[in-house]
Amino acid sequence: MKFKSLSFATAFCLAGLAVFAGDGGKGKKPADAAGQLKLPAGFKAETVIENFGRTRHLAVTPNGVIFVKLEKLKDGKGIYRLEDTNGDGKPDKITGFGDYVGTGMAVRDGYLYASSNTDVYRYKLDGSNNVVNPDKPEKIVSGLLDRHQHNSKSIALDNSGNIYVNIGAYANSCQVQDRTKGSPGRMPCPILDSAGGIWQFKADRPDQTYGTGVHYASGLRNVVGLDWNTQTNSLFVMQHGRDQLSDNWPQYFNTKQSAELPSECMYELHKGSNCGWPYIYYDQIQHKQVLAPEYGGDGKKGPEKEFQDPVVAFPGHLAPDGLLFYTGNQFPEKYKNGAFVAFHGSWNRAPEPQAGFFVVFVPFKDGKPSGNWEVFADNFSGGADKTASGRVDYRPCGLAQGPDGALYVTDDTKGVIWKISYNK
Repeated sequence: MKFKSLSFATAFCLAGLAVFAGDGGKGKKPADAAGQLKLPAGFKAETVIENFGRTRHLAVTPNGVIFVKLEKLKDGKGIYRLEDTNGDGKPDKITGFGDYVGTGMAVRDGYLYASSNTDVYRYKLDGSNNVVNPDKPEKIVSGLLDRHQHNSKSIALDNSGNIYVNIGAYANSCQVQDRTKGSPGRMPCPILDSAGGIWQFKADRPDQTYGTGVHYASGLRNVVGLDWNTQTNSLFVMQHGRDQLSDNWPQYFNTKQSAELPSECMYELHKGSNCGWPYIYYDQIQHKQVLAPEYGGDGKKGPEKEFQDPVVAFPGHLAPDGLLFYTGNQFPEKYKNGAFVAFHGSWNRAPEPQAGFFVVFVPFKDGKPSGNWEVFADNFSGGADKTASGRVDYRPCGLAQGPDGALYVTDDTKGVIWKISYNK
């Protein structure tokens, strides 16, 4: 069954039902980064830490220790361990290690996994989730492509000893001249042999490269948010859709169409999945795959070859940077096994208003989307005018679940980490 999304306007109406966190819906002026957020009734946000640099993805251990990856070094370090030892909700024991920037962060079976823009490392943890040898991690994977566009190497682990790594395409749509008006697409796209997809490696094997890995899925322009769904035993990813339809192909697309298209897509992947980039994009308004203009499309024509359809199709240019399947017991039952998506926010909607800068929730039942997505946490931007301009206060990026079932969210502009809890 294809999953049809709500219209963007309807989604924003749902967001209007939310209340300021902790103020009972009375509209009190937010006092800090946590008070600024709008959440559904019964939820509250707390600020774990602020002004901590460009915090990307994070992981929380069973004893509540937070590990967070930075996109820019802070005091020469790219990973930080945050521990609250006195129970006041704020980390008072903070240590940094790792001299590389990046995005990926995960904890599994006594190890911390972290990625740079070319490599994947793992660190042994002790019984208190301290890093045993922070200066000498194992290098699990090395030599992944970094052409300075879509270069973050996000990671996810399954339950069978494998780690999945995104290698983003170093192009918008595989044109002969990238991001150039009227430039045709290269056929076949040479990028797809080493980027534009997901690669699978062994989580415990050092010194792996492209040659020892498995090209697990292709046709994905760039995936920053991904997570393993334990119900379906499969990998789900969020793709960043291509840009500049009206800039490069004004004969087929006006600025409004270019702002809404193509969809930001959620895919369920299996070995051999091909989602079609750069040859097609998914149009959530027409509910179909559309041949890309670089390959002879006109905004209406479908491809001769069908590729994998998304399971959820969101509006375009919201920039999904985090994906998390919620398995905790703290939130109401509707959230169990559903998906949270952090939308970092757009840049490619001008002259239309920018959009995104929120965390949404997608309900799932029996491993499939079971209803319309809804805005869960909003007002990271600081208001409608800031959203429209794109000059926002915060941009949600990483998501993680705490041992108590709370949801953690990072911001990679001012370095905020929020903890969102439900008041039972």
